[in-house]
Amino acid sequence: MTEKKSLPSTRRRKWKKILEYKQLYFLLLPAVIYIAIFCYQPMYGLVMAFKNFSPLDGIWGSPWAGLNHFQRFVTSPVFFDILKNTLTLSIYSLVAGFPLPIVLAFALHYTRNKYFKKTVQTITYAPHFLSVVVICSLCLILFSPRTGIVNTAIEKLGNERIFFMAEPKYFKHIYVWSGIWQNCGWNSIIYMAALAGIDQSIHESAMIDGANQLQRMWYIDFMGILPTIVVLLILNTGSIMSVGYEKVLLLQNSLNAEASEVISTYVYKKGVVGGEYSFSTAVGLFNSLINFILLFSVNMISRKLNDVSLW
Repeated sequence: MTEKKSLPSTRRRKWKKILEYKQLYFLLLPAVIYIAIFCYQPMYGLVMAFKNFSPLDGIWGSPWAGLNHFQRFVTSPVFFDILKNTLTLSIYSLVAGFPLPIVLAFALHYTRNKYFKKTVQTITYAPHFLSVVVICSLCLILFSPRTGIVNTAIEKLGNERIFFMAEPKYFKHIYVWSGIWQNCGWNSIIYMAALAGIDQSIHESAMIDGANQLQRMWYIDFMGILPTIVVLLILNTGSIMSVGYEKVLLLQNSLNAEASEVISTYVYKKGVVGGEYSFSTAVGLFNSLINFILLFSVNMISRKLNDVSLW
């Protein structure tokens, strides 16, 4: 009897709290509606991955195909090539690009000249606001075999010009480092905010105890923002299979396709261009499942090692 009576009272307390903070819930409502419409509602279309979808029959009217599309993708001759290219670009971007914003944040945090600090911040933040089309156009212009400044410098040094965009071995470097240049400054903002939130009295106590600047940087600042670093690393690892197709397509050509064909471009070509909706949905779902497994695994490992995790 006591359990039955406690349930209504608990519900009443919950509704009382909701009514008490109703303004905050109204502010949250647009975000909830947005996520429901653009994130959860499209998940209905995942059923196509298990069907031979026909626009005339609709999703539920199309015949079931089971796991045939997944089997077709895994056994296709290009599976290992595009998987290797996707992992190469993602891991390369993570290894090369993840530490640099942290280094930049520390460098700016310890810069005493305010004008120099603001100038560097503006210069490093600005590329983030350039579109992918502009970034790719800059890459094509800079690495042009005829008029590109890179090839001009190579020729001045006594070497022959290189057609970078025609060489598969150069594609991953151009893709990764152009992305680092574009987003390094922007990604450093969250680390600078975390550094600014560290209590300065801890530094003062450490200075009294004789700690030098390098020791304070490591034991106070770095350890203070370590939870932020771990959370962002988990999120980045969870999207390691998600290489966007826009930039790859803009830099891709028939000569570097063997190194630039990734899962997202494969889905685009099969689904949007080729009209194989069920097959492309199956490939996209396979990609998302791998990301989810990676995210869950890294989060679990992080929770066991240092008690920092997303959930």
